[in-house]
Amino acid sequence: MSLMSRTMASMARSTRMVNNKSATLSSAMHLPLFKQDDQQRRHQHTTQVPDFQKYKKSATTSGDASRSFAYMMVGTTALISAAGAQATVSDFLSNMSASADVLALAKAEVDLASIPEGKNVTIKWRGKPVFIRHRTQDEIAEANTVNVQELRDPQLDAERVKKPEWLVMLGVCTHLGCVPIGEAGDYGGWYCPCHGSHYDISGRIRKGPAPLNLEIPEYTFTEDQLIIG
Repeated sequence: MSLMSRTMASMARSTRMVNNKSATLSSAMHLPLFKQDDQQRRHQHTTQVPDFQKYKKSATTSGDASRSFAYMMVGTTALISAAGAQATVSDFLSNMSASADVLALAKAEVDLASIPEGKNVTIKWRGKPVFIRHRTQDEIAEANTVNVQELRDPQLDAERVKKPEWLVMLGVCTHLGCVPIGEAGDYGGWYCPCHGSHYDISGRIRKGPAPLNLEIPEYTFTEDQLIIG
């Protein structure tokens, strides 16, 4: 064999060896990648994701449930507020209401049997004088003969009394709050000397600056008693 032939054979063997080593190296480099991809694919196929569907709000029912809860909370708050307001008002009114002794002073009782016919009695009620007149038949007749249309404050005598013989009035002049004098004046009733107001036997203003008749308070009759207030 010639020298050239041996040289060519040696080069061929070297080339095969290089090729074999390259193939081996390439196989070694690509093998882990194939194994890793295969493991990922197996992992993706075997992993089970939990179902969270039951924890999600339904689009159709969540709105109604939220509104119902809001309405319930608003109603409960309003009810509690109303109850608190009622309790506060009740406590306030109970504290502001008059006590028993104050209510007792709010009424005045008068024994009518102690007032003779044709006489006046003055009592104090709520810090004001009250005139009580036991009128005679002539005084009653005189009070009823007055032409009401001519009066400054037109009022029938029957509108000012519950019993014709008993006249009950506040003893306060309707001009400036003075106390008139009984059985005096130009009309036989009451006269206020402060500014010259004259009242008749029914307590109606007849002359002077007073604009109104003497005021009639609330009162009731029992058997022999007059209860004012």
